[in-house]
Amino acid sequence: MPAVMDADRIGRSLMRIAHEILEHNRGAENLALVGIRARGVPLAERLAANIVAAGGPSVPTGSLDITLYRDDLMRYQVGPQPILRRTDIPFSIDDRTILLVDDVLYTGRTIRSALDALIDFGRPTSIQLVVLVDRGHRELPIRADYVGRNVPTSRQQSVQVRVLEIDGRDEVEVHDAEVTS
Repeated sequence: MPAVMDADRIGRSLMRIAHEILEHNRGAENLALVGIRARGVPLAERLAANIVAAGGPSVPTGSLDITLYRDDLMRYQVGPQPILRRTDIPFSIDDRTILLVDDVLYTGRTIRSALDALIDFGRPTSIQLVVLVDRGHRELPIRADYVGRNVPTSRQQSVQVRVLEIDGRDEVEVHDAEVTS
């Protein structure tokens, strides 16, 4: 299936979002970016660089592992122990506007888990959500403040985001579910 976003489109979307963040927040003072592992982390780092390129100040960036906060942990867990990755938020989130960054917004459950995890680190002034792709089908009342692209999908489809830092290339593809007999 052809990519719905290629590297160029992803780059332009992230630069546009950086400009929108600066405009909406009247600058970048007191902002911080926190990427949800795995692909939200490099997207947050790119947004931080784009904010500087757009004329804003350097913005602190961190990463958040939500594994133990998921409401489906026991349902999909393979093996006796969940795989935990590192949370690294090397700054106080108290009294800051936190930009929570993820690759795909679908049901909203990942974001709900991320909000629970983030609040354990302090009390931000506000939390804004940034996603590269919003595919719809929300189960929880969560919406993104900044969206790279809305990609209408069916529930039977999957959205695959690949980023250079993890996957060796930038692209977003929509795949139809495999039919099994």
